[in-house]
Amino acid sequence: MVIDEGWRTGSLSAEISARVTEHDFYDLDAPVERVCSAEVPIPYARRLEEAALPQVADIVAAARRAVTGDG
Repeated sequence: MVIDEGWRTGSLSAEISARVTEHDFYDLDAPVERVCSAEVPIPYARRLEEAALPQVADIVAAARRAVTGDG
């Protein structure tokens, strides 16, 4: 799992997950999961910023998907 406050498109998490998949594909038990920011400009308002950035609940949900295989 790769967690990044950047966007999914063209981000560091995209590069990391691509390299892991290219080099270790057959060793993976599940697809590489990415938890990233919403692809919107980061808002100033606190509640909107929290909605745009990855939160603990998003990370836990991604980890559960990786462990259980539920998509």
